[in-house]
Amino acid sequence: MTDMVAQWSDFNVAMTGASAALAGLVIVAASVNIGTIIRAGTLTARLAAAVAALVLALVVSAAGLIPGMSSISYGLVIIIAAVGAGVFQSHATWIILRDPDQAQGGRISKSTLGFLPVVAYLVSGIMMVSGQPSSLLFAAAGGILAIVSGILVSWIVLVEVLR
Repeated sequence: MTDMVAQWSDFNVAMTGASAALAGLVIVAASVNIGTIIRAGTLTARLAAAVAALVLALVVSAAGLIPGMSSISYGLVIIIAAVGAGVFQSHATWIILRDPDQAQGGRISKSTLGFLPVVAYLVSGIMMVSGQPSSLLFAAAGGILAIVSGILVSWIVLVEVLR
């Protein structure tokens, strides 16, 4: 299984760089209006979940570059990182669902997007621990979803703060 992970090293290098850069940019962009973001109830939690998704992609990709890591260890890292990001997304969902200013349909869509990368990574980690070679396809999907959802949610938050 270690050889299989090694075959994904170029992808992991690209994902590590992209997710680290995007997480940093989101934090810097948010810091410009941090006072307004903090006063807006759901925006802080949503932004934290977006950054957590990008950090999830960073951690999983960076761990995939560690030489000699066993598939079980790598799978456990993926699961632990996904659960950590899931805590942030669960908190954001709880805040969104309690916000009376949010339309019911909007609450669901705002919550679902952030769970997509978390679920993809959880599936990947579980498959990796059980020795299934296709597990890395789910990790790749999780990374791409983390970047897409992280950028989308961050953009929405940064636009919402100016309304």
